[in-house]
Amino acid sequence: MTGFPTVAELAAEEDELQLPTFTNDDAWELGSALVAAARRADAPVAVEIVRNGHRLFSAALTGATPDNADWIARKCRVVHRFGHGSLYVRQTWVERGTTFEESSGLDPRRYAAHGGAVPLLVRGVGPVGVVAVSGLPQLEDHRMVVAALRAHLGR
Repeated sequence: MTGFPTVAELAAEEDELQLPTFTNDDAWELGSALVAAARRADAPVAVEIVRNGHRLFSAALTGATPDNADWIARKCRVVHRFGHGSLYVRQTWVERGTTFEESSGLDPRRYAAHGGAVPLLVRGVGPVGVVAVSGLPQLEDHRMVVAALRAHLGR
């Protein structure tokens, strides 16, 4: 699919986006930045940030629907299960010549390997949570999260 990054590019992106720490205050700042960016873009998204099973930030902007919360839950399950972003997992299957839905053996009503959920990786610790956006096409959801993480890191 044209425009989708490769697994190698997504792996490099995950390495780049590792955080020194991730606190409740960081979740508020990151979530608030995502909401501000979505408002500027008039994006009808839902945003969620979870650390170690604890929801630290959740918002639904005008135009977001209850389905977006379901998409977030399904994308986050993929991140928790595989330790990588939902787009990374999607592209892994695509590069194998198949799809996640056809070959993973996981219930698509519970798991969605679609872009928009990115692991919160703390350097020297590993994955501690997930930041997710739903409401735009999957690549745009992913890019919104990545841009917010880069800004949070000052990059």
